[in-house]
Amino acid sequence: MASDKGIAIVLMGVSGAGKSTIGAMLANEINGTFLDADDYHPQSNKDKMKNGIPLSDEDRIPWLETLRAALRASLVDGKTVILGCSALQKHYREILRCGDPHYVPGSYVCSVRFVLLSVGAQVLADRLEQRAKEGRHFMPAHLLKSQLDLLQIDECEGIFQVDASLDPRQTLRAVQALLQMDG
Repeated sequence: MASDKGIAIVLMGVSGAGKSTIGAMLANEINGTFLDADDYHPQSNKDKMKNGIPLSDEDRIPWLETLRAALRASLVDGKTVILGCSALQKHYREILRCGDPHYVPGSYVCSVRFVLLSVGAQVLADRLEQRAKEGRHFMPAHLLKSQLDLLQIDECEGIFQVDASLDPRQTLRAVQALLQMDG
């Protein structure tokens, strides 16, 4: 998958969709680097979410700009990078697409590709509850509705969609198959 021109694959979706799990697995399979967008949140964002307060665009935009810079650094170096990031709205994805220094805004043609990890609300809620019990994440399950309400997919963007309610190995294979078709 690596070439002399870098490629970025953004595994997107709401909290609990499997972005971190599938992203780490995919990066390992294709010898890429995995970046977890949660690691880039400032403490103030994590504190808000931990306290049940949904993030605003004022909170998200600087975080997305930091992620864009990380994508750009990898792309310019010709590397393959996998980013696990919610990227819930079209204008958030546009910020990330601009990590490709050759991207023409609004064209949706670039070295940054998006794969939506699609999971039903009940499975997501169950995953988030389990994660909370294990103390593995800062976002409480009751914020799931705010993320689902924000999720916006426009067919013109060419976003791949994968059923991520399956076993992680099956989800990984489905993601790989879609990316190979994309060439």
